Amino acid sequence: MMSSADRPGLTRQILIDTALRLLDEVGLDGLSVRRLAAEFGVKSPALYWHVRGKQELLDGMADAIIAAARVRPPRANETWQDWLTRRGEKYRRTLLAHRDGARVVTNAEWLSEHTIVRFNGELVVLVERGFGAALAMRTLTAITQYTNGFVLREQIRPTAVDRLAANRLDALTELLDADAPLLTALRAGAGTVGDRAYRHGLRALVDGTAEALARETQRA
Repeated sequence: MMSSADRPGLTRQILIDTALRLLDEVGLDGLSVRRLAAEFGVKSPALYWHVRGKQELLDGMADAIIAAARVRPPRANETWQDWLTRRGEKYRRTLLAHRDGARVVTNAEWLSEHTIVRFNGELVVLVERGFGAALAMRTLTAITQYTNGFVLREQIRPTAVDRLAANRLDALTELLDADAPLLTALRAGAGTVGDRAYRHGLRALVDGTAEALARETQRA
């Protein structure tokens, strides 16, 4: 807890920054307005000038996480495929940087005007490269939702398949044929979480988008 001498004037941004730090320490289930208030040596009502409750606090935290995941427009000679890949990978890294980061974002009910404007700017990137507005929005939404779900799984617990791969791979040989695809895949390191698994799914989305864009262009 901060001492009164060290405590800065309370602002919404200071509350959100402190809440994100506290999130990393106690997780989403351990985070509360009361606990956050204790960090400043005040009672919960003192925070209601800035956030009206835990949901508004979570919304602000989600907004800050999303803002940190922002990527710059495509670099010179960077294809939209590479830009989407870079966007997805940075978003995943940003979610993973905070304990329960994906839960915070997926539980958000409101995002700031700045975040909405930034999202529109990302749509502009794709529209300027031949996307219709609807396809651009579906593409960014699909990648965002895929990443949210993927990181949720990474941050909650290992999947049953990954636990088997890590602890009981030998035991699986008693259950399956020696050349069973599951055994072959696990021996090759094909888990359901991690960088390689994420990039495979992201690449599938990007490749599928290229096909959708080609069809849309043909119809135009």
